[in-house]
Amino acid sequence: MASFTGEFECKLDAKGRLVLPSKMKALIPESLGQEMMLRKGLEPCLELIPMVEVKKDHNKLASLDDTDDEVRFFKRSFFRRESPVDLDATGRFVISKTMLRHAKLEKEAIVIGIGTKIEIWNPECYDEFMGKEEEKFSDLNKKFLGRSA
Repeated sequence: MASFTGEFECKLDAKGRLVLPSKMKALIPESLGQEMMLRKGLEPCLELIPMVEVKKDHNKLASLDDTDDEVRFFKRSFFRRESPVDLDATGRFVISKTMLRHAKLEKEAIVIGIGTKIEIWNPECYDEFMGKEEEKFSDLNKKFLGRSA
């Protein structure tokens, strides 16, 4: 499975299309096809996820009891936050207006690899978010990896 890493500056065209950086596009095995899932992130960003990873989430959700009110609420909220996208030969895909609004994307984007998925951020939102979060990184690095940054 692909392990996406790195941070890249990208442009969106007037139709809301973004081209994945070639280094990220190269990590998507051809056997997975060109369909990926675009999901609204929990922060003001978008997540681009290979379908093999999406299917893991969907399988977990399929095993939940639909007679439970919380389960139905969660599924409704979860599935409305995602939309399949097809990458063309260059790694370009269209971002819907709803998704663009969620992430506050206009002409530029920061694309970062975070392991099994890719995040897409408005550069100003990303700088603001990471500026606040960067101070936590050293402590979390020690917590999760057992060493200082």
